[in-house]
Amino acid sequence: MFKLSSYIFLFTLLEGTTSFSPSHGPTLPKLSSQVRTVERTSSVVTCGLWARRASKLSAATAMSLDKQNTLPPYPWNEATGSSLADITDPKVGVLLLNLGGPETGEDVEGFLYNLFADPDIIRLPPFLTPLQSFVATIISKRRAPKSREAYDSIGGGSPILQYTKAQADLMAKSLKDRYGIEAKTYIGMRYWYPFTEEALEQIKKDGINALVILPLYPQFSISTSGSSLRVLQEEFAKNVDVYGPKKMFHTVIPSWYDRPGYVKSVADLIQKELDSFTPEEITEGTSEGQPFPKHVLFSAHGVPASYIEAGDPYRDQIIDCVERIKALLPSEEDGVKVHLSFQSRVGPVEWLRPYTDDVLPELGEQGVKNLVVVPISFVSEHIETLEEIDIEYRELALESGIMNWRRSPALNTDATFIQDMADMVADALSEPSQSITEACVANNVGNLELESVSNQMEISSAGVMGVGFDDDLAGRARLRKALFKN
Repeated sequence: MFKLSSYIFLFTLLEGTTSFSPSHGPTLPKLSSQVRTVERTSSVVTCGLWARRASKLSAATAMSLDKQNTLPPYPWNEATGSSLADITDPKVGVLLLNLGGPETGEDVEGFLYNLFADPDIIRLPPFLTPLQSFVATIISKRRAPKSREAYDSIGGGSPILQYTKAQADLMAKSLKDRYGIEAKTYIGMRYWYPFTEEALEQIKKDGINALVILPLYPQFSISTSGSSLRVLQEEFAKNVDVYGPKKMFHTVIPSWYDRPGYVKSVADLIQKELDSFTPEEITEGTSEGQPFPKHVLFSAHGVPASYIEAGDPYRDQIIDCVERIKALLPSEEDGVKVHLSFQSRVGPVEWLRPYTDDVLPELGEQGVKNLVVVPISFVSEHIETLEEIDIEYRELALESGIMNWRRSPALNTDATFIQDMADMVADALSEPSQSITEACVANNVGNLELESVSNQMEISSAGVMGVGFDDDLAGRARLRKALFKN
């Protein structure tokens, strides 16, 4: 049965919209279809069998495939019979997938519409799915004013596209300089320009026949990487004559949180912040009996708990990722204590715990004075780092007595990270491939069709909180604290 809390949440989302006229809805992006219905697959896809060795790509790109200069098996898909080695003249492309964001205040409402029209963001019960676009229109109109305020506070728009372009350009240069690979890069944003469909159109025009798909989400989640891959899955299915296995070879890097290069780049940025604490601040850090003078809080984007119950690997990957980074940082014996929390939850349903806005007051009560906050699931600055963390969480931390605040920057164009991105692509071109469908099945993307979660309306996002959720983190924390004491 559709839970009462879901109805309450729906009315909360719609509250404040006193009138609605279809003629005055948000200006939609120029693409003809932003509400996507992607066929879910529940069948088990046979994994590829890779046993071929070939040298066509090596000859075409002058790529040294490993340190021993021996050629590993080329990607081979048993189901389709296609292999990268079958391509006579490889033209390599790299498609970077990301969330996207409004670049100006005028873009906000259209961006919000695309976000809320995605069934991976707002999951309506089956009997309400025909209303997805209608609900998205109302919510986007309702949320747009507050969201514009949030973007105004960070300069008027999201910098995510600029960072993604810079990452793409630097990665391409690294591929050429270090591997001799001439690769064209493309950006496919999920909710704003340039959309994934636009990137695919350019890929087709450029004659790319060997495509590496790289979601810029280190940890896989159904609501981020999964949502972007579903768009690709739909487009590939509709255009087999263009993207089919006989026309274009593709491979997906579904997650990469455990790569040594990525782990090191995050650890290095954290270490710089830990080293920035002055001797006076370190002394202050133990002045109230706190045994650890320095603390690190990894703040990961949250998802509804039901996603994890349905098989979303996100939480396990986050925990594993944090442990790997922690191993490169000073230990508790060295005076550094590590914590993990989840941010950006929305609505009445249960999300991953502990919540960042609960953990910060708790750390304050424990006498923590020196804190480095790490946006662990973000590779570039955007609304949730620049506004939610830097403004809202910082205010809550200071109010809670955490006086010496540091925030580790997102990876952005960090040299170690860029090098690892290039390494990922080179590895993907020489290792067993994984198709879009295989990546979705391996990460349980289809499992959200299960009855246990399909009758609940939930919001998951890579950006909902920062784009207009009515919230006061400090006020909400104070209220919970007062209720708990009573």
